[in-house]
Amino acid sequence: MADRYEIYLVRHGVAEERGEAWPDDAKRPLTDEGMSRMRKAVRGLARVGVSFDVVLCSPLVRAKQTADIVAAGLSPRPSIVTIESLSPGGGFAAIAADLARHAKKTRIALVGHEPGIGELAARLIGSRRAIAFKKGAVCRIDLDALPPHGPGDLRWLLTPRMMRAMRK
Repeated sequence: MADRYEIYLVRHGVAEERGEAWPDDAKRPLTDEGMSRMRKAVRGLARVGVSFDVVLCSPLVRAKQTADIVAAGLSPRPSIVTIESLSPGGGFAAIAADLARHAKKTRIALVGHEPGIGELAARLIGSRRAIAFKKGAVCRIDLDALPPHGPGDLRWLLTPRMMRAMRK
């Protein structure tokens, strides 16, 4: 067990609009612009030394694409594990159990959706109000234990624009 865990919450990038073109929301992909912006944002994270041991992601296409972009942009490249608990409507207990399964890792990224990712962030820091995540935003929360037994520390929350600016 680690002394401290770095948990990174990532909202998926800009995706295609819901509608007739994508009747199955689970298959809705990132837009070309969404992929480009996410790659640039990840270069900003890499530039400031962020790295992950593993990336846990929702099984929905847009989250998997985001996880692939994140993993490809970091060195060393982390493994990606798809978990159902990060699907829209997934519960905290299931996410906490999935985190506990990866307790040998100390830097864990979770790629998911709003409002779930913002609610998860709030729960992890002991807040009653969800934290708003723009598409492609990333936050870091440090925890003492997995599964979490008390509130963690919100270290930072970066918008995609901030991360793209850091890549320069």
